[in-house]
Amino acid sequence: MPLDFSPSREPMTTFSLAGMTDVVLLLLIFFLLTSSFIPQMGIQVNLPQVDSASPVSEQSITVSLTKDGNYYVAGSPVPQARLVSELRARRTGQQFLIMRADQEARIGQFATVASAAQALNMRVLVATERAGQSR
Repeated sequence: MPLDFSPSREPMTTFSLAGMTDVVLLLLIFFLLTSSFIPQMGIQVNLPQVDSASPVSEQSITVSLTKDGNYYVAGSPVPQARLVSELRARRTGQQFLIMRADQEARIGQFATVASAAQALNMRVLVATERAGQSR
């Protein structure tokens, strides 16, 4: 049976994009899933560096302290006078309060957050970075 190589057949003028859309969709899903594993904090603080660190497995409330003297509870700015009431409002059974303090923050800010946590019977954990790690 001889093969027909005659130019009488029309060349294919359409290109199917189904395969390419599948690949793009899979890449989109991959990047969306992996980007959720990168912790991103909205408040920029320079955490102190230590030799070891331990992750927190339970749910917690995060309080950020900036070198300018500002307080942030879960990313929202809070005046010092309303710190306890804001923590009480946001607490839904959490036992831990993670303090993300800039290394240039004042000790008075630490004391304010610690007393607010003590008033709510919460444990205070100080967030640090492992020594030698860069952002």
